[in-house]
Amino acid sequence: MDSGPYYLVKDLPLHELIAHEFISTFVKKGACYALTYNTNIDEDNTVALLPNGKLILSLDKDTYEETGLQGRPSQYSGRKTMKFIVSIDLMDLSSKLDSKKYKRVSWAFKEKKPLKFDFLLAWHQTGAEGSTMMSYFSNYRIQERQPKIALSTVTDLPCPVLRSGELRGEPEAACSAQELFEWLGAVFSNAELNNEPDNFISTYCCPQPSTVVAKAYLCTITGFILPEKIHLLLEQLCRYFDEPKLAPWVTLSVQGFADSPVSWRENEHGFRKGGEHLYNFVVFSNRDYWLQLAVGANDDCPP
Repeated sequence: MDSGPYYLVKDLPLHELIAHEFISTFVKKGACYALTYNTNIDEDNTVALLPNGKLILSLDKDTYEETGLQGRPSQYSGRKTMKFIVSIDLMDLSSKLDSKKYKRVSWAFKEKKPLKFDFLLAWHQTGAEGSTMMSYFSNYRIQERQPKIALSTVTDLPCPVLRSGELRGEPEAACSAQELFEWLGAVFSNAELNNEPDNFISTYCCPQPSTVVAKAYLCTITGFILPEKIHLLLEQLCRYFDEPKLAPWVTLSVQGFADSPVSWRENEHGFRKGGEHLYNFVVFSNRDYWLQLAVGANDDCPP
């Protein structure tokens, strides 16, 4: 299925995202997403545009003070505040173009502290032409990209036995949701699952009870993938069981960007050691499902 496109725009001035024409064309007429590319959340200034029209900025102390905008200290700054979070509601901003607030934000980004970033951009609107964003940013270096798809087959895979009604597992009958989560991480990392004594990389072994699966298919899609596309993928996975299958369950795991300034909704995201924030659907053949959500240490618990 088509899981793209998305766009990479090089050296895009931040003030372009608060322009009335941009907001009217993309933010108000669909779901528009943007994220700074090749920036580190714990070291650099980072920006994200959410589909609800909120522009979230994670700024270092000097940049924050130079912009003169109102924000709050990052909750992951430690004793000495070095990062600040600024949230700008573009919907509200564009409805009051003559307001002092719009003029102050526009002046901050255009004159007082002009900021440029490489941005990943994507826009979802039913029936809209994908070329709209290419033509809008034609004055900048813009590239259209498609998510990369990698397919692989894993043979003779030790696999945990699950029961959809037993989230916590059952001794000698079914593994728990937590055990499955760890097992998936090992599979995605191509780790050995047999805990051989001469393996100094991984001592992990498949939880018990388990079974050996002759073939398992792993499809990895990498890119700036919209929630609307993920929803379609999940629907396709659910249809997998429209006809009887030998497989007892299938999974869909979604990894968030490690250096995004937000994780779920508008919750602030920090990197700490790995920047993890992800969720996993397990769809069973009887149409029961599990939803697992996980974050690293520098995150609020997901909703």
